[in-house]
Amino acid sequence: MSDQMIFKRYEMKYLLSRTQYLHITEAFDGRMKPDIHGKSTILSLYFDTPDDLLIRRSLEKPLYKEKLRVRSYGIADTDTTVFVELKKKYQSVVYKRRIAMSEEEARRYLLSHTSVMDTQISREIDYCLSHYHNLIPRMLLSYDRAAFYAMDNPQFRITFDENILWRDQDITLTTGIGGTAVLPADTILMEVKTADAIPLWLVQLLSREKIYKTSFSKYGTAWLQKQRRF
Repeated sequence: MSDQMIFKRYEMKYLLSRTQYLHITEAFDGRMKPDIHGKSTILSLYFDTPDDLLIRRSLEKPLYKEKLRVRSYGIADTDTTVFVELKKKYQSVVYKRRIAMSEEEARRYLLSHTSVMDTQISREIDYCLSHYHNLIPRMLLSYDRAAFYAMDNPQFRITFDENILWRDQDITLTTGIGGTAVLPADTILMEVKTADAIPLWLVQLLSREKIYKTSFSKYGTAWLQKQRRF
């Protein structure tokens, strides 16, 4: 499966128990297979204004919202390939653009606005940087992910995230994993990502297991936890 750089899709989120997770993955045989990253530990460094304007707006659930982050698969070195991602949501549809570059290039690009290329995606990120003026690293999230896609439709994906941790100190992609847990132990976040309808087999399975869609944001939940500390 290719490492896609442009996405337009719906994303539905569900919080699962360990037993529900096992029942869902048992149904994957002959239907779903691991994606290019399979099981991996993801680090996401979120950029925001000093007063956290982007996440505050996002939590208000407006028609349009956006987030800027850098993602690595595993702890990065300065020459590790990472992804600068601009994620937008408008009327429940998610639009994501991302650019691959080294960790060092990404840090220089986002902190000093030194462009490393000229593409439609980079111009959208450039506009975000110029529009908000003072975007800086504000929070690091890490989590263990198992990612799958449908054998008959590579655009249909399901991911499972657990051990979701956040911190707002020492927040780089190169300084290791650790922080405060976002979810209780043995609670797993499932995300269903599709441009089309959910397959019937999954609809029936979710109904049988009494698994219901929820509104959930890793960054938003972590930010609210941070506010409760004060």
